[in-house]
Amino acid sequence: MEYCTQMEAARKGIQTKELLHVAKKEKIEPEKLMELVANGQAIIPANKLHKCIVPCGIGSKLSTKINVNLGTSRDWTDLDMEMEKVKSAVDMGAEAIMDLSSFGDTQKFRRRLTAECPAVIGTVPIYDAVVYYHKPLKEITTEEWLNIVEMHAKDGVDFMTIHCGINKETAKHFRQMKRLTNIVSRGGSIIFAWMEMTGNENPFYEHYDRILDICREYDITMSLGDACRPGCLEDASDISQIQELITLGELTKRAWDKDVQVMIEGPGHMPIDQIEANMKIQQTICKGAPFYVLGPLVTDVAPGYDHITAAIGGAIAATYGASFLCYVTPAEHLRLPDVDDVKEGIIASKIAAHAADIAKGIPGAKDWDKEMSTARKNLDWEKMFGLAIDPDKARRYRESAKPEKEDTCSMCGNFCAVKNMNRILDGEIVSIFDE
Repeated sequence: MEYCTQMEAARKGIQTKELLHVAKKEKIEPEKLMELVANGQAIIPANKLHKCIVPCGIGSKLSTKINVNLGTSRDWTDLDMEMEKVKSAVDMGAEAIMDLSSFGDTQKFRRRLTAECPAVIGTVPIYDAVVYYHKPLKEITTEEWLNIVEMHAKDGVDFMTIHCGINKETAKHFRQMKRLTNIVSRGGSIIFAWMEMTGNENPFYEHYDRILDICREYDITMSLGDACRPGCLEDASDISQIQELITLGELTKRAWDKDVQVMIEGPGHMPIDQIEANMKIQQTICKGAPFYVLGPLVTDVAPGYDHITAAIGGAIAATYGASFLCYVTPAEHLRLPDVDDVKEGIIASKIAAHAADIAKGIPGAKDWDKEMSTARKNLDWEKMFGLAIDPDKARRYRESAKPEKEDTCSMCGNFCAVKNMNRILDGEIVSIFDE
C-alpha cells in the first residue's frame, strides 16, 4: 500500500522501517507503537529526503528525548564550529538538532545538516525568511513566507516550528492583557510585528492548509510554536498563553485530518507548582499530542545556571507528560553557547529526561541505575565511569584527587561505608584507624 506520512502508514496498518527501528529501540511492540502514531500520541519525524537519519520516536510510552538548539548568528558565522557542536551533541546522545541560524548562508548549513547528521533536524522558517529575502520585515509578502516553508521541506528537515497560533484573535488578547515581558519567542515576535505593520492575518494561520499539504508531501512533523510562551514567572499560565494553546489544539486536529504528525511547543518560564497542571491542560486540549517544552525554567534569577533551572522544570514536566525537552545551556539569556556550554546543557537535560523516565516507568530506565548501584557496591570504578552520563567528568574528578588506597575515594578514605560494610558482612575484622 502507498502512504505519504508515518501517521498515514500507521492508520493503514503499515509497519514502516522507521517504525520498526523505533519499536526495537524503545522495547515496545510494533503494533502498540503503530496505534500511538495513528492516534497522534507518538511521532516519528523523518523527512523522506533526510537519507542519513536514524529515526527516533517522541511521545507517549516512549523515552524522553532531547533537542539541542544550534546555528549561526550575526556575531557567530563559523559553520565548522557549529558542525563541531552538532557532532558533539550527537555523540552525547541528543536525538534532535534544531537549526536556529539567523545570519549568513543559512541554507548551506541546513543542507549540510540533513546531508551529514543522523539526528532529527528541525528549523524555524520565520527566522530564515528574514535572512533569505534580506529586506525590511514589513515588505515580506505572504507568498514569500510560505515559499520558505517549502524550501525547508525540500532541504530535508524533519520538523518545523511554525508559529500558527498567534492569529489576529490571540494577538488582540495579548494586547489587552498586559504582560511583564511581552512576547519573548523570536519567531512569535517577528510574526506579531509583521501583522501589526501590515494589518494582515498571520500567513501561517491563514494558509495553514497549504502548509499541511507541504508537510504531508515530504512527511514533515509540525511543531506548533508557542509565540505566547511565558518569558518570566510573572507571565506563566496567563490568558495569552492559554488562549494560544486552545488555538493550537484546533490546529492539531486539522493536521491529523491530513495525516500530518504534530507536536506542541510549551513553556517557557514557570513556577514549579504550575508545571503539572500545564502538562495536563495541554494533554486535554491537544488530545495527547507530544509536548515539547523549552525548560521550563523554574526561576528567573539564575543567569549562568539556567541549565539547572531548566533541568529542574524539565524533569517535572516530563514526569507529568512532556515528551521532548529542549536543552538550555549556561549561556541562556547571555550569549551564544560555545562547545562547553552545549555539553553542560545536554548533560543537564539528559539527567532531567532520565529522572522522568524512571518516574514514568519507561522500560529499562531503572535498570541503568541498578547497574550503577551494583558497581558502587563492588567499588568497581571503571564500571562506574562506563555507566556515568558524563564518563569523562567522572574519571577526571577521581583522577584529580587520587586516594591513598585505590578501593576508596579521597572523601571518605578508610571511613568508606561501602568498603567497610562489604568487609564486615564477609566476616572480616574492620579496624579503620589501623589500616
